[in-house]
Amino acid sequence: METSTLYERNQELLRRASEGDSEAEAALVEENLGLVRKVARRFLDRGTEYEDLVQIGTIGMIKAIRSFSPERGTVFSTYAVPLIIGEIRRHLRDEGPIKVSRIYKRQGMMLMCEKNRIAAEEGREAGVAELAARCGVSVEEAAISLDAMSPVTSLSDFVYGEDTVTYENVIPDEESERESERICDRVALTQCIHRLPEMWQKIVLMRYFRNMTQQQTATALGLTQVKISREEKKLLAALREELS
Repeated sequence: METSTLYERNQELLRRASEGDSEAEAALVEENLGLVRKVARRFLDRGTEYEDLVQIGTIGMIKAIRSFSPERGTVFSTYAVPLIIGEIRRHLRDEGPIKVSRIYKRQGMMLMCEKNRIAAEEGREAGVAELAARCGVSVEEAAISLDAMSPVTSLSDFVYGEDTVTYENVIPDEESERESERICDRVALTQCIHRLPEMWQKIVLMRYFRNMTQQQTATALGLTQVKISREEKKLLAALREELS
């Protein structure tokens, strides 16, 4: 199926899905399953089978379909990728090899906050016994809670003392952000390239994917090097505007 036809079909399915058409939603998931699989491959060898990752990522795709709005001014695939990534990452966090009680996670955050406060205000490292006394818990509970503050802690848990704010809202995950941005950029760029005129697509392919010089590209397309240079400037400007 040509890209333009696929884009138009996606738009029609999105419109129908937004109106509650379950068949359109299922068809849209099927049409975009390749995107889910591409994202899922990035999370291999983390304790979850590939097909399970695809199933989990599909949940993110469905959420994207149900929440997407054309008024966002964003290509659907670009919008869907972060939701797919988020669903998979949430699963990997919550299904880690060590299960920790939520109360210990909250106590651990409370203890860590107190530990950081003492370090900042008094310039010293507080011991477990002191932290336990200050926070009103036993030394044993403090030790368990602090141990719970490991990378397997779920960022979807609520911050201690809050009912609506999660750790994910207040602790930036730089690796996740960078990965999401890279994938989104690639998906957005691919979509933009496919919407370029055919000649511009050929120039992009030869110049940036096959590493051909302007003269080699000109020879292959039966044009002059000057013509290629001018067209390349135009298409790059068009891509910048589209992606800005």
